[in-house]
Amino acid sequence: MRRQGAERAAINAPMQGTAADLIKLAMIAVQGWLEKEKLETRLIMQVHDELVLEVPDDELDRVRHTLPRLMTEVAELSVPLVVDVGVWPNWDKAH
Repeated sequence: MRRQGAERAAINAPMQGTAADLIKLAMIAVQGWLEKEKLETRLIMQVHDELVLEVPDDELDRVRHTLPRLMTEVAELSVPLVVDVGVWPNWDKAH
């Protein structure tokens, strides 16, 4: 059992590290875009592999359409990165 646990950890660690690196790169890309475009939208937190933003109604369409592109372009992988956008007044209901 100990060996199997160690094997699972050895396989899982690089994937978790890569996921953490990808979300950090996505945060940098999103924040840079928000600043460059001088939007009122605010990146307020990260929860695991999700970014939570506070978006004014008049910026919602723009953010909703641009965010997936920004996030999927942070790395080129042999498998596609998929980004879903959920919109709701609170984080729990947005996904």
